[in-house]
Amino acid sequence: MAITEQMIDQAFSDLKSTCGGVRNDYFGLIYLEREFEVERDHAVAQVAFGGNDYGIDGFHFDEAKRNLYLFQFKCSDSFTQFKPSFRRLIDDGMERIFGAADQDQHLNAILQQIKSCIIENEAVIERVLIHFVFNGDPAEAERSQVLDKLREDLENKKYLIDQHFGRPVTLVVEFRSGRSRRVAGATHVRKTRTYSVHFEEPLTRTGPNGEILTVGFLRLTDLHKIYEDMGQRLFDRNIRAALSGEEAVNRSLEKSFKRIVLDGSEAASVFAFNHNGVTLSAEALRSSDGVHRITEPRLLNGAQTVATLSRFMKLNSNNQKLAENRDALDGMYVLAKIVTESTPPFVTAVTINNNRQNPVEPWNLRANDDIQLELQDKFAQELGIYYARQENSFENLSDDDLEDLGITEYRAIELKRLAQTFLVSDGDIDKFLRFREVFEDDRIYSQVFNASRLKADGRRIILCYKVQLKLKRFLRDIVERGANKYEYMNRARSLLWALLCQGMLNDPKIESRCQEFGASLSTEAQFTDWASSIATTRCRFIISEVVRDKLYASKAAEGNFSFLRTNAVYKRSMEIAYKRWKWVEKRLK
Repeated sequence: MAITEQMIDQAFSDLKSTCGGVRNDYFGLIYLEREFEVERDHAVAQVAFGGNDYGIDGFHFDEAKRNLYLFQFKCSDSFTQFKPSFRRLIDDGMERIFGAADQDQHLNAILQQIKSCIIENEAVIERVLIHFVFNGDPAEAERSQVLDKLREDLENKKYLIDQHFGRPVTLVVEFRSGRSRRVAGATHVRKTRTYSVHFEEPLTRTGPNGEILTVGFLRLTDLHKIYEDMGQRLFDRNIRAALSGEEAVNRSLEKSFKRIVLDGSEAASVFAFNHNGVTLSAEALRSSDGVHRITEPRLLNGAQTVATLSRFMKLNSNNQKLAENRDALDGMYVLAKIVTESTPPFVTAVTINNNRQNPVEPWNLRANDDIQLELQDKFAQELGIYYARQENSFENLSDDDLEDLGITEYRAIELKRLAQTFLVSDGDIDKFLRFREVFEDDRIYSQVFNASRLKADGRRIILCYKVQLKLKRFLRDIVERGANKYEYMNRARSLLWALLCQGMLNDPKIESRCQEFGASLSTEAQFTDWASSIATTRCRFIISEVVRDKLYASKAAEGNFSFLRTNAVYKRSMEIAYKRWKWVEKRLK
């Protein structure tokens, strides 16, 4: 039977004087009673009432199945409410439950109950199942890029469970509906990924908050072995996916592998001298009797090296020399930095700084920021459009991958172009002249990619985004009205884009325009005609009047049109637009 609002209200009324908490806490109580047939007297001891729960709202132990269930409950249709709970569970909750090094006197009573249950049933627990229960569609939660990253971070904590029990224990993470009792199509059964690696001459250094940096020489074939097992998941923390083998850096690496392994013309030991090294994060790095074991590694820098070696070995799988010269292959080592005992934000900072020395654009370094993941979810959920926050990520997806992600559009939004779209919608056109600063300056970046963008109508963002795809056409349409008269128009590209954005957003028929053109990146003929009409019958006259304005006329007479790229001229243009057509500034937030 589905959980109803009446059930929750009745339970809250019956128990609030003794159990406390807020109304929504009783959603979990009803769920335990209905799903596991737990008597109320027992269920109240298995649900959290009040705060400081470290991301766990309830638990249940099924002795017959040998399952320990941990729950996060949200009496809501929106899976986005799981995000703070996920982070509490990752940052502190798993450690508190399975391996606390200290104690919290203000711990919610539910965690004390869980710890007692684990101690009593330690010998028989075979599986830990973490269920995120809400009233919405679990399939939507499953497709969320933000929750996928958070789930991975949570699954990486499985080593704490294994350490506590002294043996491998299966971890299962699921999204479930308390209303329909549906489960997401994919159940994530997780086993700890730990690999033995050849890691020579390690040195360690401690960070400001107990982070550990271990530096040494890592055998390249061990990285390849990990990649063969983990696949693209190894690159999840990297700023971009594997690039094409035609890239100059990758061609150079492949030639080096050929000289060392196939030709024997270069010593394997020289590889470490010629390579910049790689950086990884891991949940743990342990050494015993000279053998190093790395738990849940992620490559932060060096994806091209690993991917190129994988391509090289596949291309030469039938080459007898590959087998004959295995010693040379195994003799290639790279300088490796391995970061452990760190938080996800710390790892993100390390990723950015370890890629700065490479020829990587500053916008690529922001690919894994939380706001970028949130935007990826937003476009996928609202419009079925893929947001390529990672360079080359869209090109590496198959049709089946897109379908699994809920993507119906076969063109992707690009991070750099989205940033420019936000700038023009804000009228902040002077930043086009120093665009790199948008991503290099944290203050500017947080203004451009602020949380309010997530509340904007995604269709309106798409309308403004699509203008750039036809901007040359719109400039040409204006210039054709008078080649000499409007020869300066090419200097006003960003201004025209900004004004076209405002013209669209001020259109009285904006809602129908959104429905017609805002759900696809295709530049429909009707969309192009509509935007061209705004460009030629509105923006053309606004910019022309600005050029004749007494503030700028003398500069224009000298052929100096640099003023057309300033925020001040945008403001003056909007004053003209308001006077003529009552346009007001509308932003994408």
